Parts: sequence; structure tokens; C-alpha cells
Amino acid sequence: MTIERVAVIGAGTMGAGIAQVCAQAGWATKLYDAFPEGLERGMERIEAFWETGIARGKTTPEQRKTWSDNLDAVADFAEAVGDADLVIEAVPELPDLKHNIFAQLDELAPEHAILGTNTSSISIAEIASATARPDRVIGMHFFNPVPIMKLLELVRHDQTSQATIETAEAAGSAMGKTTILVNDVPGFATSRLGVVLGNEAIRMLADGVASAKDIDTAMVLGYKHPMGPLALTDLVGLDVRRDILLNLQASFDDDAYAPHPLLERLVAEGRLGKKSGRGIYDWSSGEAQETDLE
Repeated sequence: MTIERVAVIGAGTMGAGIAQVCAQAGWATKLYDAFPEGLERGMERIEAFWETGIARGKTTPEQRKTWSDNLDAVADFAEAVGDADLVIEAVPELPDLKHNIFAQLDELAPEHAILGTNTSSISIAEIASATARPDRVIGMHFFNPVPIMKLLELVRHDQTSQATIETAEAAGSAMGKTTILVNDVPGFATSRLGVVLGNEAIRMLADGVASAKDIDTAMVLGYKHPMGPLALTDLVGLDVRRDILLNLQASFDDDAYAPHPLLERLVAEGRLGKKSGRGIYDWSSGEAQETDLE
């Protein structure tokens, strides 16, 4: 199936990034959010990324205009998805919310449309059960920041058709991504490994093993990770990481996945990472600075 029109549901950090790479791939892209202020922020984030690219000589004004012409902010759900060949949902990790969205997609999106979810931990089969076309539902797990990170984790459940997989793989390639294909198990491949490493790094920090900076430096220089697990947790969002751990804990009935109390406390205090200005690090200057966690 040829993709020409895409709808992205949710204009947060991930949704805006996904809409951006879809527009850059040449597709007519509609970005939807239930909250007008969220939709406005998402569009501003995309435009700022393109402007930065121009300032750094990585993007031409002509490219920016072409991409911008491909992208529309849409405040009506039915309008956003009504003619889409591919819909990518990127809302918070709340099962009931995702089920509700996919039930609406089943009614409003064209019959041929591929329905993708950017979930990082929720069962794709559970999400697909909200539709009468589970064969067209697939996990499309992007990574933050979406325009830069090359990986796209595709997640198939038992009823995902081969045609859907092939279309998603082709879409990933058009967006400049390298795709991997994994089965529908809790945490998939990437989230399950990533959150466990991040949670253990938080435990080490709380136990006084080393400073946040030194723990991160150990993994960057000792294991060639591009970013340390604590800085990455701040980038992804402490609330997102906490929710993934809770989903894994419930799915496996295993307290090994329980969020560390320090992670729970920081989330409760609203210290969600870079997006809130403070998390494990202080991001108020734009760069990660050590900060008091007491």
C-alpha cells in the first residue's frame, strides 16, 4: 500500500516529532491534539526545530517551506483521520485512553488505513482489541528526539498481517529510520532493557554509589552509550519511565520492575525531567547540571 496521507494523534514531544518526520518524508500530515494549547505547542516545537536547522546550515529555507506546507494542525479528530492512509497514535501511556482512541479510529479512519501506536509498554493486542480490524494494528515505537534517533521498533501481535508489517517497514524507511521487528511481549525489546537500566541507575544514585554525572559518564565512556541512563531518563520523562515500570511490574507480576522510591518521589514532586526543567538533573540552563535531590 502506498502512503500519501498521515494523521498523528497527540502533539506532545513524541507526537510532534513523529509529525515532523512524516512531513519531511513528503506525506500530507495532519497533527491532532485534544487540547488546543498542546497542539499549538507541538507546532511551535516543530517550527523551532526547522529554524534551528536553518541557523546551523543543516536545513534550507526551501526545505522548511516544503515541509511546512506538508503539515497541518487539526483540531477536529474526524477531520484529522478521515482520509489517512496511516494513523500514528502518540498519547500518554494510559490503556483506557488508547482503547478509546482506537475505538474512534475504527469508526472514523478509512478501512484501508494502517493504525499504529507509539506505545512503549502496553500490549498491542490489547489496543487492537478496541477495533474490528486488528490485522491493521501495529506498534510503531519511536525514540526521543524523533527527528534524530534512527531506530523504529515495530511490534506485531498475533493478528498483525504481513501486509501491515511490510507497509510499516516501508514507512519507517521513508522516514529515514532503521526498523526492527519484535513480538508483542511486555516492554518489547527496547523499553524492557532501557527502564531496568535506568531504574538501577536511580537506585545507585539513591544509595550514594556515585554522583549522577559519574554514573552517566561510566556508561558513556565505559560502555559506549551515547547518553547516560540518568540523563536519558530525564530526556524521556521520569513519569513515562515510571509508568513503563508499573506496566511491566503488573504484566510480569514481578516486583523486580517496581519503580525505585526516589523515582516515585521525583514524579510526585513534578520533577519530570527536561520537559519540566528539573528531574534528576537541573535543565534550567538548557544543559544537564547536578542538582540536590533532597
